[in-house]
Amino acid sequence: MLHLQLPTDPRWVNLAEISLEAILTDHAYCEQKAATSCISLIQQFPEKQELVRELAPIVTEEWGHFRLVLKELDKRSLQLGRQRKDQYVNLLRDFMKKGGSREDRLLENLLVCALIEARSCERFKILSLNISDDELKDFYHKFMVAEAAHYTLFIELARKYAGREKADARWKEFLAREVEIMDELELRGDRMH
Repeated sequence: MLHLQLPTDPRWVNLAEISLEAILTDHAYCEQKAATSCISLIQQFPEKQELVRELAPIVTEEWGHFRLVLKELDKRSLQLGRQRKDQYVNLLRDFMKKGGSREDRLLENLLVCALIEARSCERFKILSLNISDDELKDFYHKFMVAEAAHYTLFIELARKYAGREKADARWKEFLAREVEIMDELELRGDRMH
């Protein structure tokens, strides 16, 4: 369903378990950035009524996810650490076409959001199936389900506003670039991406 061309290295979950504080911190900031990205899309494209209607509740949901991760940190007597640069997201953003029409920029942003949600969904699935902590298995299963729905929504919005053919063609380019990015990045257990 996610169409990712390269699965996460199975060793990633073992690395993530080494420092739950680091992975939960990164997860918290990913949720915060997801809410901010939806707010930014609404601000940039207020005339896209369906986009505004669909993304407004996701802002609330993503911020709720941020709060859930904070609660999980507190429950485990762990601290929210500092936010780190997300090389994965930055490399995806570097691949975005610059210039073009407002519709072209919207397409690029929607596809980047879709890809981030797809990779997050895949990582949450890995955690929900393989992490040794049973409570965290349930915790991450819920996030996996939410990310899958968000991924689907971003793809649907891209197709609605750019047309299926154009959106799907550009999506294939993003998927190919994402394989290169995954190969370029060091496998780290302290990052969601």
